[in-house]
Amino acid sequence: MAWRGLSRHTLVRAPEAGVSFEVRYFEIAPGGFSSLEKHAHVHVVFAARGRGRALIGDQVVDLDPLDLVETPPFAPHRWVNAGEEPFGFLCTVEGERDRPQPLDDAEWDALLANPLTAPFAY
Repeated sequence: MAWRGLSRHTLVRAPEAGVSFEVRYFEIAPGGFSSLEKHAHVHVVFAARGRGRALIGDQVVDLDPLDLVETPPFAPHRWVNAGEEPFGFLCTVEGERDRPQPLDDAEWDALLANPLTAPFAY
């Protein structure tokens, strides 16, 4: 579950802030990407700066500032910087959540077999 050029800052931390969720800010440098993973909890991602691309399940989504996307439970996902400047986004998740899991062999096979999603398999 490799990543490159990524920084993460927790802005609101449950339960310290008295809430049941966390808000985090991620920034991905040009040429960078997040880990390719899945988990039971949902992500809500709000693009804040730069340009990004996201693999969400078997879909690829282009993200510009102010775009919003949801990642459903157990959908393989990866965030990639698609521009020349940092790609920054806010991510909201449940405060109590499971740990990321790697993709299984069948998910890797499906990812690699689809020309749209294969470029995210690194």
